[in-house]
Amino acid sequence: MLKYTALSGRLRSPLALLSAALLSIWCVGMLGRGYWTPDEPREADISWRMSWQADRAVPLLAGEAFCEKPPLTYWLAAVPIRLFGPAAWTARLPNLLYAMIAALGVGLLARRSAGPVAGLAGAAAVSTFLLAYQVAIWLATDAPLLATVCIALLGAYLGFYAARTRERLRGYLLMHAALGLGFLCKSAVAWMVPALALVTLALWEKRWRELLRWELYLGLVLQAAMILTWVGFVYVGPDGAARLKVFFWNNLVGRFTHVDAPDELQYAAAHRNSPGKYFIELPLYLAPWTLLVIAALRRAWRQRKAAFDDYRPVRFALAASLPSLAVLSMAATARNIYFAPALPGVALLLAWWAREISGIPDRWDVRALRATSILLLLGVMVFIAALGLVGADGWNTIGSHLAFSVISAAGLSLAAWLALRAWTAARDHVQRALWSLLLAYCALLVGPASQVYARVDAWQDLASIARAIEHNAVGKPLILFAPDETTRAIIDMYARPSVELIPGPIDAASIGRLRAAAAAAPQSLIVVQLPGRAGAIAQRLKDRFGPRRGSSAPQSDGPPELPWLQSAGLRMAQSYALPNGRRYALLELIPRSVPLAGPIVCGRPRAAPGTASRIERSAESTKSPAPSRFASAVANSSGRRTNRARSRWPSAPQEHRSR
Repeated sequence: MLKYTALSGRLRSPLALLSAALLSIWCVGMLGRGYWTPDEPREADISWRMSWQADRAVPLLAGEAFCEKPPLTYWLAAVPIRLFGPAAWTARLPNLLYAMIAALGVGLLARRSAGPVAGLAGAAAVSTFLLAYQVAIWLATDAPLLATVCIALLGAYLGFYAARTRERLRGYLLMHAALGLGFLCKSAVAWMVPALALVTLALWEKRWRELLRWELYLGLVLQAAMILTWVGFVYVGPDGAARLKVFFWNNLVGRFTHVDAPDELQYAAAHRNSPGKYFIELPLYLAPWTLLVIAALRRAWRQRKAAFDDYRPVRFALAASLPSLAVLSMAATARNIYFAPALPGVALLLAWWAREISGIPDRWDVRALRATSILLLLGVMVFIAALGLVGADGWNTIGSHLAFSVISAAGLSLAAWLALRAWTAARDHVQRALWSLLLAYCALLVGPASQVYARVDAWQDLASIARAIEHNAVGKPLILFAPDETTRAIIDMYARPSVELIPGPIDAASIGRLRAAAAAAPQSLIVVQLPGRAGAIAQRLKDRFGPRRGSSAPQSDGPPELPWLQSAGLRMAQSYALPNGRRYALLELIPRSVPLAGPIVCGRPRAAPGTASRIERSAESTKSPAPSRFASAVANSSGRRTNRARSRWPSAPQEHRSR
């Protein structure tokens, strides 16, 4: 008892320091920015609808069933939205809980397997890998999935290495409870890492009998009760059988191979995998601790003949990461976030290495520590460049120049000092070097990153565009033409929940449907996304600071070029743009007194015989009228006037497939 009390006293200060550091980077990333593409506007709309819809068994995107993910994540996000409104920070409040659970799960796993020093290192690693940080702060189903997998791995470790039946049963029940919640967050993908880890351990340690124990499978009853209850509610609802097929067939099997389904449900066609993709991108996922992980793998190889029990953390860490990496590499689809559930295994390996080098590090360990300090110094320079770009791009729109400069300089200076401190301490004070590296990284994510986030918010302020569209379309029907999921989400949340939808792609058939819909309701206004980004930052900086040529031709201020516009009997009513962001147009029907173009073709519209001159004379009528005061204010508040630059005919906007 005295020994435990003394140990707790020694760890109290490091635990408090780690908690404060992690809480600071989580709060900045989760609560200090708006909704960003990809995915977050869609997830926000689903969560917002979940806060007031009657049937909560099936998530809804803009009023239509969204059967790609089970609803637990949206249930949890709907609670703060109902209490505090649909602001981004309220929707992400559960993310703070998920991040804490993930850190606690890996910290307890590392502490149980490798000691108290490893416990702190494991919690820090799983929270600060670049991919883990992205998952933690993003409004998506991956954050709760990572948290449940961390707890499931803790339960699997406790059950697999338990000496008594009661301990084994408790461990496996904890695993199954976490996997049941993980399934309700992102379906059966939650099972992949713990199941592969147990099978790999049984093979590696030649303990196949562990896979036959009744304690391992009793928890399936708990999982079945959780999952089948939700499945039952879906089945008895509208189109229950069809929706369950999308949940469990198209969205699971369809991510590994082509299945018989409509084009919009062909998930294998999106985010195509390529040979070695995960292995090539793995160093980026593990940044900035990539070199430390390499050093850990080297030490694990050199100590492969160590005592069986002493090597247990390494076996479990590799079993919880490498098999999943191999399976993901064979899938038809690939995204970086798919690897997130395997990060706890990598964090455990890094935690074991931190314990091993606490005594006497060898020269390769010291080199890894010092090389990581150099990487962080390079990170300081990258942030300096990023702050210079965003500052020069939007200096006039920054609320407080003093706050921008002081916060950025403080974070950069502290990170640089801590990185240099880690370099000098790497040989003789390993723990000091590790703490310095961690705090340097956190200083970058709190100081300069917070200022960059504020500028990116101006580029991602899609809510302002949706509100401007609603202001200009008040009292008139609204049609969305070939919208992606993001467009449907922002119109649903910030404009109006009831619109007519004409899906893409943009071709002769869809343009014909659009023309018919507009003719049936002449007062309708059509929302369409324009191709490209408005005023890329590099071009704007060139225009501002580059040489001016007096002989240069004046820039056209006409509306973006839509080759099918006149063929559909439409003209530009208004255009909207965000700096370095998306561009939209609001279209209206051309009055009948203006001649229309000829047949619709896939390209520029072909004029009917004898109408070419009339089209040229009426081209001026497609000019956008002067923007309303509201729309101009929205554009100016983002740091850029309304964009009317000409563009090529856009293909149907494509949204990233969901995770």
